[in-house]
Amino acid sequence: MSEEQIKEPVIINPNLEFVKDVISAGGEDLKKCYQCSTCTVVCNMTPNEKPFPRKEMLYAQWGLKDKLISNPDIWLCHQCSDCTAYCPRGAKPGEVLGAVRKIAVQHYSAPSFLAKMVNDPKYLLVLLAVPLIIFLFLLHIQGFLTNEIPRNEMGQISFSKMLDPTYYIDPVFVSAALFAVISFIMGIKKYWADMAKNYPLPPGSDTTTSLIETIKEIISHDNFKKCKVTKERSLAHMLVFYSFIGLAITTTWAVFYLYVLGRPSPYPLYDPMKIVGNISAIGLLIGITLVTNNRLKNAAKAGKGSYYDWLFIAVIYIIAVSGILAQFTRLADIAELAYPIYILHLIFVFFLFAYAPFSKMAHMVYRTTAMVFARQAKRQ
Repeated sequence: MSEEQIKEPVIINPNLEFVKDVISAGGEDLKKCYQCSTCTVVCNMTPNEKPFPRKEMLYAQWGLKDKLISNPDIWLCHQCSDCTAYCPRGAKPGEVLGAVRKIAVQHYSAPSFLAKMVNDPKYLLVLLAVPLIIFLFLLHIQGFLTNEIPRNEMGQISFSKMLDPTYYIDPVFVSAALFAVISFIMGIKKYWADMAKNYPLPPGSDTTTSLIETIKEIISHDNFKKCKVTKERSLAHMLVFYSFIGLAITTTWAVFYLYVLGRPSPYPLYDPMKIVGNISAIGLLIGITLVTNNRLKNAAKAGKGSYYDWLFIAVIYIIAVSGILAQFTRLADIAELAYPIYILHLIFVFFLFAYAPFSKMAHMVYRTTAMVFARQAKRQ
């Protein structure tokens, strides 16, 4: 053997705490894996070169945290659970990669302590207390906690009379959105730099083209259609995804009405903005119901999911139901129910967006980033 063929030995320093973290985060069957590669063979999304999830299972078993969480492949996996269903040892590779993604979000999030709190059920009440205190304080300074329930000039229930959007609602949510955006930017910047160490980008790689192609793929949901065991996820995720887009359009529309046209709420049900909003709310409720049903139906094959997954589902459910009920109770002129339900709705909308960089919601941003990087690196 020539000197050129002799390679320096590679020293591996296992991070045992990382292994424990993966197991406790939902990958409790990690050590059952005996590297048969069935998971890689049945996966319809894995690239031909250095396919996943076999190598990720190995990295996780060896405790190679730095090599694993900075790997774009953990996000190219869409957790179809084909690998989990066909694993002869019941190691549940899909659940293991889900646990790794959760740890990756915690690692790159800023501040990181919030990610740990969002993913730990014992802090749930503390996190909910933040928006609750904010909105109770806003109600208190206006005297609505003790005074008569507010109505508009026509005697109708008016949520804007209780919490004026200009002075109360919008400043709170704009602040929460800015906090989330800044946190995402900080996390994604670190993640991109770490990915580039493992997969150096070729000269002249075009981020814009990769981003456009990735967005097309997300819009079409083509990757979800490759799933076999949980193929119903495609419709469920599309409903949730497009319902969020519809609600975002509705919010922008309402801002235009208020700040450009000077038209305060409430708006009639036949208003185009209300029609789009109501269709989106119903779509969100149907979509998240399908997500829930699919998880329960495929629990034996695909895994039951973790607190991390179910918290996101529960928050979406509460937002959809409370938003619809707030409107119905307002139209039915049941003030005693309409106002508390509206405040509940605001609390969970705040929870969803303020804590987005630390929750399952972060998957949308990190997965998109990984997909863009993979295209540039000719990985995908």
